[in-house]
Amino acid sequence: MTRLFSGTQWDRPPRCERCQALEADCRCPPPPPEYAAPETRTARVTTERRKGQKWVTVIQGLLATENNLVELLSALKTHCGAGGTIQDNSVEIQGDQVEKVRKFLADRGYRVR
Repeated sequence: MTRLFSGTQWDRPPRCERCQALEADCRCPPPPPEYAAPETRTARVTTERRKGQKWVTVIQGLLATENNLVELLSALKTHCGAGGTIQDNSVEIQGDQVEKVRKFLADRGYRVR
């Protein structure tokens, strides 16, 4: 006696595409995230004055889900020779670094405002 879905994808438990183990038993690492091309993103670079008369360069418009902000922040901090952080989908670099940041982002392919 044959079943209705015998031999189809609905009859078999799902398997991993890479190792062919059952999905419940699979130990493969998750695939790396795919980020959008820099040419499709527009970054807004501004400065803000914070308490104690400190200036901060703020890069907005780059979503964390579509960009690798951690890698971008690390490269910006090295390029500018300053500290920085990520705050709510915006990258902050210490000091008035607008021209350096704009040139750096343009060289990487981002559209800059």
